[in-house]
Amino acid sequence: MAKKQEKTIKVTLIKSPIGFDKRQAKVVTALGFKKLNETRVLPDNESVRGSIFKVKHLLKVEEEA
Repeated sequence: MAKKQEKTIKVTLIKSPIGFDKRQAKVVTALGFKKLNETRVLPDNESVRGSIFKVKHLLKVEEEA
């Protein structure tokens, strides 16, 4: 049986969380970012979307298949 293709989004950290609220830095870390300009491919679900919304001013988001 073929596995269902899961939608993903490509997220890049374009701005440092230094100088912003400490909770926002924790959200960036929870999304898996360690360095500036790092790109992650994350599952497109409500949990990830909510985290991205909290720190949208620090990220660049691109839709994927």
